[in-house]
Amino acid sequence: MADFAKARRTMVDRQVRTADVTAPRVLAAMAEVPRELFVPRAKRSLAYSDADIEIAAPSAGGAARYLIEPAILARLVQLAAIGEGDIVLDIGCGTGYGAAVLARLAGAVVALEPDADLAAAATETLIDLGVDNAAVVTAAVDEGYPSAGPYDVILLEGSVESVPPALFDQLKAGGRLVAVIGPGPAGMATLYRKNGDVAGRPAFNAPIPPLPCPPPAPTFVF
Repeated sequence: MADFAKARRTMVDRQVRTADVTAPRVLAAMAEVPRELFVPRAKRSLAYSDADIEIAAPSAGGAARYLIEPAILARLVQLAAIGEGDIVLDIGCGTGYGAAVLARLAGAVVALEPDADLAAAATETLIDLGVDNAAVVTAAVDEGYPSAGPYDVILLEGSVESVPPALFDQLKAGGRLVAVIGPGPAGMATLYRKNGDVAGRPAFNAPIPPLPCPPPAPTFVF
């Protein structure tokens, strides 16, 4: 039988810490959440590998969905600098692993997932773990969830071509949004801050799978 507790410690020591994740609260959260419970049973032996894990096969017209590798998730969470009282919107929560990590750092987490089956699985696992400050909602990635906002932090668990404008509208003044912009190896983790206008700065390369998000509307030049 796999020793998942040992695998979790090894993940933190050999993958997360070595990826320049130094925030004590982030390291503690990654060490506490049982990642194996958020992975399909047939793939639980891979739960602590340093790779993206498929959690839903491609659907008609859509790509497969993945649980992104632990080190990149930890770096994105660290970049967001989440405070204990923050309200966080977790976009593309999949089976809920990222939401469980965020729930240990924030005051409340709204975990948005467009796939109803994944959202149901996330809800069940979070309830089983007794996570009482995270709620899973089903909505489109580009719409966000304005009724529970505005948010201190918005984090996207997958790459996008550009951040949907509706998400910036749901940030509080002084809020942060963390997203990976660009596909595949070209993905760049970017931190946006809302201080009147929204300004972003690139932080590090982050090759992660895309979110199911419509491409930005074309602009016309006359």
